[in-house]
Amino acid sequence: MFKTILLLSIFLLSTSAAAAPKERTKPVDARANTLTQGNVQLNLAVGKTTKLEVLEKFGSPNITTRDSSGAEVWSYQRHATVSQSSSSGSFFSIIIASAGSRAEGFSQSTRTATLIVKFDKSDIVSDFQSRMSEF
Repeated sequence: MFKTILLLSIFLLSTSAAAAPKERTKPVDARANTLTQGNVQLNLAVGKTTKLEVLEKFGSPNITTRDSSGAEVWSYQRHATVSQSSSSGSFFSIIIASAGSRAEGFSQSTRTATLIVKFDKSDIVSDFQSRMSEF
């Protein structure tokens, strides 16, 4: 009897966890890594987007400050290093004669994304600027 109740409890817990919405089960850092030029343009609108919506789309800012007029300013900066290597080779051998070739390659690039969002007194986006660079 105890084993039956235990198995039933485990089954119910596992099915309720599987039914949870995917957005809430994503790690916070996975949701916050959406700082791309496309997402900035799609998700920010001057005079419409709220502070809460910015927080939900881009996560916590790296720096929060106030400008000379007292408006709150959020700054986001993300860095990524992308490395790619490739290697190919072939080899042919007969007892005395042999032939071979080998090609290798490596490339690395760094991407930086910066977003600065300014809010008005009603916590609505009043201005934003973004910059994406790759080197």
